[in-house]
Amino acid sequence: MINQQLYQNIYKRKSVRRYDMTPLHESVLMDVKAFAESAVPLIDDIKYEFTYLSAGDVKNLLPIKAPHYICLYSEAKPNYLMNAGYLLQQIDLYLSHKALGSCWLGVAKPSKQVALQQNGLDFVIMLAFGAPNEPVHREKPDDFRRKMTHEISNVSGHDALVEAVRLAPSASNSQPWFVSETPEGLILSREKLNILRGALYGKMNQIDIGIALLHLDMAVRHHGRQAIYSFSPQNAPGGIPLGYEFMVRVETKAIDE
Repeated sequence: MINQQLYQNIYKRKSVRRYDMTPLHESVLMDVKAFAESAVPLIDDIKYEFTYLSAGDVKNLLPIKAPHYICLYSEAKPNYLMNAGYLLQQIDLYLSHKALGSCWLGVAKPSKQVALQQNGLDFVIMLAFGAPNEPVHREKPDDFRRKMTHEISNVSGHDALVEAVRLAPSASNSQPWFVSETPEGLILSREKLNILRGALYGKMNQIDIGIALLHLDMAVRHHGRQAIYSFSPQNAPGGIPLGYEFMVRVETKAIDE
């Protein structure tokens, strides 16, 4: 089960870009690694692994340097990018819970000395982390730079669920999601991209949807229910706004059902 202690961190986490480059104590690293091994995947039959790198093992186009990086490797199966976002966002929230800084790095890769493949799995994405050299939390939700609720949803009566999605981090703060509702459940859709933006953000925006879905899942559980997912567009008649494409349908039910 996803750790519900992390739920409140949705409303105060931030991307930390300045770090104390002193490596974390080994006991702290072991704690982070233990949590990562307990992370719950979105899709059970997708193989993945985490590896940990130091600053000298990473090539990053952005001027963000941290003492530690966690990399996710995965097999390339349907929805594996959503699965990656869903998994790593649990770790992002855990680091926030532990007052450690973290930041998604969409353009960073392992250096040439480190393989882009391991055990038959491909490198997907990494998260920088370490002791922060800036405030690790936001003081209030108003500190988030996000779209207004009506820009990302036409749902009524599920304000807490939509708000959890709204506050999710995304590549270049693009916020590519839309939450709509049908009699069969909530639909999470992704903004369609033109050729240029698709080349820049097509992969990352699918990871973003996984991040948002993790936030949605945690909000559903916080309110005493559990989410059931369907990734088939045939299960989403209507409910998708113009300019968006179906990603996942979410039904909820009481946890004890």
